[in-house]
Amino acid sequence: MTPFTEAVVKIIKNIPEGKVMTYGQIAEHAGSPRAARQVVRILHSMSKKHRLPWHRVINGKGQIALRDDESYHEQVFSLEAEGVQIGLNGSIDLKQYQWHPETDSLPIERL
Repeated sequence: MTPFTEAVVKIIKNIPEGKVMTYGQIAEHAGSPRAARQVVRILHSMSKKHRLPWHRVINGKGQIALRDDESYHEQVFSLEAEGVQIGLNGSIDLKQYQWHPETDSLPIERL
């Protein structure tokens, strides 16, 4: 596993219940701000193996990005079960639910 992939996995594992991060935000914290699409690939290929809370990762517009109907509804259900309110078109209020590891109470090591 590359250092970037290791960092992404660690960051995603640390997202607390009821909070979300964006693909780009994770890429930035992992040391490669322009690698949001790589975060998508890591989530897709490693979520089951590493038991990642994939449902806590959304796009930069604050929306659920999944197109597959079943996965979309699974993500909505999982986030709502953690207390995250989902608006129209799968939108999530980033001001309320976005996790900022550098300022929130659960610090994360930057790699």
